[in-house]
Amino acid sequence: MALAIADLIAKLEAWANPAWQESWDNCGWQVQPGLLDEPAYALVCLTPTLAVMAEALALRNQGIGVNLILAHHPLIFSPLKSVIQGDPVGDMVRLAVTHGIGIYTAHTNLDQVQDGTADLLAQVLHLQQSTPVVPTQPGIGYGRVGDLDSPLTLQALLDLIQAQLSPPRLIYSPAADLAQTIDRVAVLGGSGASFLGAVAKTGAQAYLTSDCKFHQFQEGRDRNLVLIDAGHYATERPACARLVEIVQQWGAPWAQLSQHDEDFRQFWSS
Repeated sequence: MALAIADLIAKLEAWANPAWQESWDNCGWQVQPGLLDEPAYALVCLTPTLAVMAEALALRNQGIGVNLILAHHPLIFSPLKSVIQGDPVGDMVRLAVTHGIGIYTAHTNLDQVQDGTADLLAQVLHLQQSTPVVPTQPGIGYGRVGDLDSPLTLQALLDLIQAQLSPPRLIYSPAADLAQTIDRVAVLGGSGASFLGAVAKTGAQAYLTSDCKFHQFQEGRDRNLVLIDAGHYATERPACARLVEIVQQWGAPWAQLSQHDEDFRQFWSS
């Protein structure tokens, strides 16, 4: 029997409990237009945008009955005051209800768990005996720190990150010595610079995250920590790909990673 949407969400919430989300976050159902008993046809994305909705509707036209968008980033952060045409969030809500496509978000709860955003980065870099940088529940928490399979130069570590995540540009600091040896690395997908103090206490020599500002690179240098910014999209997209695999393992009749997720950044080069 095909996995129903209600059963898929129950499995998802047993794994990444929405109660673990941060107080400012908005995990769970964003739009639930009464589809819970239908077999789950899930399009998985990082950010639920109109481009992803257009992709879901195009798949519908091809005969694939997409009825659920599973996203990492919430569609709705602040309380809606209106749902009007021309407003991106309002248009998403209107289209979701009109076409019977649910939108569900797992955000800071997914960041903490095994096979979540941080854990996937640890796996991508083959970190050994990785543990949370900031534990929140037994065995889970924000970020991961662990040892590399074997020590790498900073240059080789940057090459590994580039090969595995394909970011449009890597930013790192300090650049004093690309030949320095790195054997312990911390990772956190998305905006993780606020965890610098906690990372510094783990013994990590390098920290892979994103959305770092000028003075945070300075803080990394002052803490003898090589701060590596691979971009928000590149550090969280691998967890979305793993979520597709997990949903398929649970028995969803169809699940696919969105091909229209957006990085929202373009780097210019002359």
